[in-house]
Amino acid sequence: MPGDSAASAPGRSGARPERPVGVKAKGSRWARLFAGGLLQGGVQGSPVLRLVMRWVRRPLLPVMRLWRRNIQLKIVATTLLMSLGVVLLLGFVVIGQVRNGLLDAKVKASQSQATGGFTVAGQRADSAASGGGDDSSAAGGDGDTVQNISGWLSDLVESLSSGGQGAFDVVTLSTTAADNEGRGFGPRASGGVDWSLSVPEELRKRVDAGTGAVQSYTRIVYTRGKGEAQPGLIIGKQVNDPNGNPYQLYYLFPLTQEEKSLSLVKGTLATAGLFVVVLLGAIAWLVVRQVVTPVRMAAGIAERLSAGRLQERMKVTGEDDIARLGEAFNKMAQNLQLKIQQLEDLSRMQRRFVSDVSHELRTPLTTVRMAADVIHDARVDFDPVTARSAELLADQLDRFETLLADLLEISRFDAGAAALEAEPIDLREVVRRVVTGAEPLSERKGTRIRVVGDQQPVVAEADARRVERVLRNLVVNAVEHGEGRDVVVKLAAAGGAVAVAVRDYGVGLKPGEATRVFSRFWRADPARARTTGGTGLGLSIALEDARLHGGWLQAWGEPGGGSQFRLTLPRTADEPLRGSPIPLEPADSRRNRAGRDGGGGKDGGNGDGRRRGDGPGTQAGTDARAGTGFGAGAGVSNVASVPLQPGAGDRGPLPPRTPRLASVSPAADPTALPGSGARVVPRASGAVRRQDGAGPAGAGGQDGAAGTASTAGAVRGTSTTQGPPEGGSGPGEAIGGG
Repeated sequence: MPGDSAASAPGRSGARPERPVGVKAKGSRWARLFAGGLLQGGVQGSPVLRLVMRWVRRPLLPVMRLWRRNIQLKIVATTLLMSLGVVLLLGFVVIGQVRNGLLDAKVKASQSQATGGFTVAGQRADSAASGGGDDSSAAGGDGDTVQNISGWLSDLVESLSSGGQGAFDVVTLSTTAADNEGRGFGPRASGGVDWSLSVPEELRKRVDAGTGAVQSYTRIVYTRGKGEAQPGLIIGKQVNDPNGNPYQLYYLFPLTQEEKSLSLVKGTLATAGLFVVVLLGAIAWLVVRQVVTPVRMAAGIAERLSAGRLQERMKVTGEDDIARLGEAFNKMAQNLQLKIQQLEDLSRMQRRFVSDVSHELRTPLTTVRMAADVIHDARVDFDPVTARSAELLADQLDRFETLLADLLEISRFDAGAAALEAEPIDLREVVRRVVTGAEPLSERKGTRIRVVGDQQPVVAEADARRVERVLRNLVVNAVEHGEGRDVVVKLAAAGGAVAVAVRDYGVGLKPGEATRVFSRFWRADPARARTTGGTGLGLSIALEDARLHGGWLQAWGEPGGGSQFRLTLPRTADEPLRGSPIPLEPADSRRNRAGRDGGGGKDGGNGDGRRRGDGPGTQAGTDARAGTGFGAGAGVSNVASVPLQPGAGDRGPLPPRTPRLASVSPAADPTALPGSGARVVPRASGAVRRQDGAGPAGAGGQDGAAGTASTAGAVRGTSTTQGPPEGGSGPGEAIGGG
């Protein structure tokens, strides 16, 4: 159970199954760290990963909490994210289209310019070869050929680049074959272009291999004047010089203007997109606010209504859907207020009636009691029938007084007038008084009451009178319905809680009855007559007493396997409970026995004997927040995961019933071994008989009337306490409402 801090019994350690108890991991600290889950078996068990996750989650917890609780933030954030995605997508598409358009226009213009330049270079080479024009000097003698061609190429580069007015640069290079044969000439470049870094080698090979124009994108690097490299487009072609030898002519077109245009478009789109996203977020916030504000108002008014302020109403304006919601909410609140007022009036009248009737019956009942006591004391002088009638009259008056006392107590709880007089008490003393008071009943029923876990003090701040009443009710019920088998009372303390559990091995509880056993006047078998002498209010009052302490009163049972009732109280008054030191399902239940045997079993055992939590958050009751709900019967009830206390170990089922011999003194309980913390309450050697010869209590006499328990040892056996007296119920009757 989460939050329990009980000490583990031997053999029930909480160690992980992959590392047995008492076996130390080998290797260094780092080796144990890696073996613990960082490298093997994933990272779930890694302490390093858990530490990192805590560091990461700590600053995110407020944001996550706000995200879970604020629907307006969710909608606005979702709108912003979706808008940002759409804007980014549109921006990429627009920028792609603009870039492609600019490049296409630049490529077409560059290709046209380069084609014209290649044509001019060919014409000038032809003119120089024929000896006409200004280029005729290039066709001189053989000794001056290279020098004349070099001058001609320099003039050609200067002439072609001057026509572009800085829009492009021209580079001439000799072919690779000419360089290899030693016929090459130095490169010529305009505008300070570094041809070795600007002309890709791959492009030169493509120009050497073909006769047409070849283009490629490159980075134009300048040796002076223009700073860093610029993106550009290079177009090259192989042409012939005046001697008929091929050379490479390149046009280099910078793309700086297109890059500036594209950057301008990107900046404009980014600014516009950001403005659109912010505008959409603001619009979403305003729109959602108009919807969320009435919803928040409705939630606040609903909380105030649940707090008891039934006059709260929503403000309705307009005729739209939100207005219709407000009108419907106000109508609902008005109807709820009317119904609650009617129920409160009815409940007030009922409590007033019960209280008045209970008080008004006190006076005539006292008179009848005095007369009945006189008749009962003189019954020895009557004939048998009249004497028996006097006894029945006294018994029924005892039951009537108990019923009136219980009704008065219930009316105090209903009216909220019950007061708690808390003081430090030792539950061991309370248990001893209860067990001592139940000894006459247990002797008549042939039941032993064993107390387990009373070696150490079990101290808590509680009302001794109310706790004793709760425990008396549980013990008497366990003896009544235990079918003569042993009743075990366990005490334990751990952390901020103390607990007392009463275990019997009688008829038990069917599935679903553990939640109904605390209802007023409830009986397991309504068809059977009530013969135990109880009022049907004992467990209801016990539950209210436990709630008044801020504690839990919970039940578990299985058909034919008995039942266990557990009272859990905080050590300190007003301290919230987080768990119980005693499991709700006992260790000797069918499921736990099957789990220890390794069979799992049909009763829901899990095969390894481990228990699941049965804390307040998992109880199937009507008050889950206070932990007052209770599990169902066998196979469906929740199972506690808190280990048993030392001295309350798993011993298996108790012996059903030990035969009694009139001449043999009671033997010690074989399970009460040294150190187990068990204390045996011995039984008398023979059954106690009534003075009138009606037989052992519980037989009911000839007319089936119930005998009554006596906590004071009175001769006529009447009960002087508020706990349910014993009676002659058959062994098949389950525990009722008290």
